[in-house]
Amino acid sequence: MSERFLVTGAYGCIGAWTVAQLVRDGVEVVGVDAGDDDRRLRALLSENELARVGFVRADISDPAQVELCFAHEPTHVIHLAALQVPQCRKDPVLGAAVNVVGTVAMFAAAAASGLETPVVFASSVAAFAALDGGGNAVLDPSGPPDTHYGVYKVANEGAARVFAMESGLSSIGLRPHVVYGAGRDQGLTSAPTFAMEAAAHGLGYTIAYSGRCEMQYAPDVAAAFIAAARASFSGATVVNVPGTSVLIEEVVAEIERAVPEVAGRIEINGPPLPFPEELDSSTFADIVGSVPLTPLSEGIAATIAHFRR
Repeated sequence: MSERFLVTGAYGCIGAWTVAQLVRDGVEVVGVDAGDDDRRLRALLSENELARVGFVRADISDPAQVELCFAHEPTHVIHLAALQVPQCRKDPVLGAAVNVVGTVAMFAAAAASGLETPVVFASSVAAFAALDGGGNAVLDPSGPPDTHYGVYKVANEGAARVFAMESGLSSIGLRPHVVYGAGRDQGLTSAPTFAMEAAAHGLGYTIAYSGRCEMQYAPDVAAAFIAAARASFSGATVVNVPGTSVLIEEVVAEIERAVPEVAGRIEINGPPLPFPEELDSSTFADIVGSVPLTPLSEGIAATIAHFRR
């Protein structure tokens, strides 16, 4: 049987890049989203390319609606639908309904459908708190998480493990860090992308956090999710997505290198992010294989060029 991917959160940043890559590879895609705002996809795909995608409007917090998505008989599932840190902080009950109930509903429907490939779902670096001092934050990140969003991600990782034990459902969770690129306009870590967009239009911007993080170009992250969905894996595991570990000052320097006229106008003002600066991604290749890792300078330049267009 040829591949048919079910991608939830298809209108989000990673979802849009995932759908775009699959379409350009000639793969059949069913995109699922609760809304109808397809601007991120339209920024990446032509009308003819969009016409090749089947879209389903569904609220994943409703198990009945999730179950109906599997009527499309997907061969692979990439589950990205979620509310981000600010939305979960504003409405924790809704955040839990979407992020936890929705993910458990996805696992249950996939298990009931007899899916033979691993469900690939988005966890996050936010599943960990920042290290409280001492130790190696990369190899041994501390916890528990400091946000509702992070707590929900931990719950999903645990649910995936239990589904593997009790239902035989295989899954691979991926933990991205700071994703940047076209379409990254929501969430706590979207500030570097907003800075790139501002610079593209000759404007200044203040990034409201400091410190070190792992920058991950959105097309690379999408490729990681696709590769994971195709991996030969049985059981339940969670792996960290490879990225480029940099100080926020280095991100600003690359933005200014790409747009010299904004030099000195991209500022940093805020505390470090409330999770580890870096995670060990050495097991990613063992489970998933090799995926692209775009150099930071190239990713930032390409993102700025996109916004200029």
